[in-house]
Amino acid sequence: MDKTQLESLVRELVALPKETEWVERKHSKADPVEIGEYVSALSNSAALHDKPCAYVLWGVDDKSGQVVGTTFRPRQAKVGNEELENWLLTQLDPRVDVRIHEDELDRKHVVLFEIQPASHKPVGFRGTEWIRIGSYKKKLRDHPEKERELWRRFDRRPYEQGTAREGATSDEVLALLDYPNYFRLIGQPLPENRAAILERLASEKVIAPTSGGKYDMSNVGAILFARNLTDFDRLARKALRVIIYKGSDRVETIKEQAGSKGYAIGFEGAVSYIDDQLPQNEQIGQALRKEVRTYPEIAVRELVANALIHQDFNVTGAGPMVEIFTDRIEISNPGIPLIDTQRFIDEPPQSRNEMLAALMRRVSICEERGSGIDKVIVGVELFQLPAPDFRVAGNSTVAVLYGPRKFAQMNREERVRACYQHACLQYVSGKRMTNASLRNRLGIKDSSYPLASSIIRDAICAGRVKPHGQGTGSSRSASYVPSWA
Repeated sequence: MDKTQLESLVRELVALPKETEWVERKHSKADPVEIGEYVSALSNSAALHDKPCAYVLWGVDDKSGQVVGTTFRPRQAKVGNEELENWLLTQLDPRVDVRIHEDELDRKHVVLFEIQPASHKPVGFRGTEWIRIGSYKKKLRDHPEKERELWRRFDRRPYEQGTAREGATSDEVLALLDYPNYFRLIGQPLPENRAAILERLASEKVIAPTSGGKYDMSNVGAILFARNLTDFDRLARKALRVIIYKGSDRVETIKEQAGSKGYAIGFEGAVSYIDDQLPQNEQIGQALRKEVRTYPEIAVRELVANALIHQDFNVTGAGPMVEIFTDRIEISNPGIPLIDTQRFIDEPPQSRNEMLAALMRRVSICEERGSGIDKVIVGVELFQLPAPDFRVAGNSTVAVLYGPRKFAQMNREERVRACYQHACLQYVSGKRMTNASLRNRLGIKDSSYPLASSIIRDAICAGRVKPHGQGTGSSRSASYVPSWA
């Protein structure tokens, strides 16, 4: 937030008649352990009371409500040899975003900790979860009724319905959201007056009217339609990042670009930018030269869309990312998938972010039916590329598109993966994999059918495919289906 917004917020907190469950005011006392406990308590209480943020404000006398200034300098404070801010984050589980602001108010130094509400589980500090009861800090386990209600809140309130900005004026709403492009994307004419614009945005739950003619701006509205994501402090880290490396590892970076627009507004530009960074091959025809893409555009588009839609927004400090190497593209998003990566091709899609997914479908960035990964596999097979790899890495989901590679350069695992994905694609298309169809997929000569049979046997041994009917792994006429079919 800028200096004007910070001053306005601090004055609002100072003007409160007393502390609340989500606001703590202090003079200068700043014991690190006590701060950590307050962060836990205030974060949990903010979630319990549906508040977009919790706050600790130093430099105020709580009894008189007067600004008195503080000697606390959080950016200079340390716990041992570690900076206070970093130490706090390492002691919190799960980690929540804590933003530190310092300013002069009435010529007196004030410090504000802006704390993200708990989102999917209670926030603990050093293994203990805290809560506010009135203006008192208590252990959550001593108040089971509060703990039960907190868990009910987590179940009922998805991230998308959270508040990205509270109490925005109509002017701020229209300045922060790219509403002309919103109406263009949904295929409707731009209303002639601001009241109709605001009414439509409210009907889509992009904004919610509050008292005083102001609006709360939802996370889903901001993440999709923001003119600039950096205008929303907690969403800036969720912007799509594109990193281009010089080689096949992460040793040397050529350039890095972070998106700024909301996902729906900036999607086409982001995909176009990524495509422009990918290598192309030159083909010479009878009279003309033309550039041919190394990777299928549809595969890149679908995987980027999946990364945006299916990410876990509750994972702090991470966002969707595209990494381009000389031999592959890795597209990742925070969060472990809700279905097994081996079933991406056939299982109906499941998303943590149903509102976001629904709006993305309405603007034609993704489809209702789970055909995205099918399109990826079709594109890869058409381009005769190695089979893509879908995997979980730590707390992230990663999809890898490999560049061109000859069949002889593929290892056993890659050949089995190609066989399995081909069998899945054939099955969901109402067909069956055969020795001939696999040869065609992998570019194997017809005379080398024993080689294809060997790959099928390896896939059967790995538990990926199985014979259909009475076929066996050695028969040229046999057909095969995925092991789960």
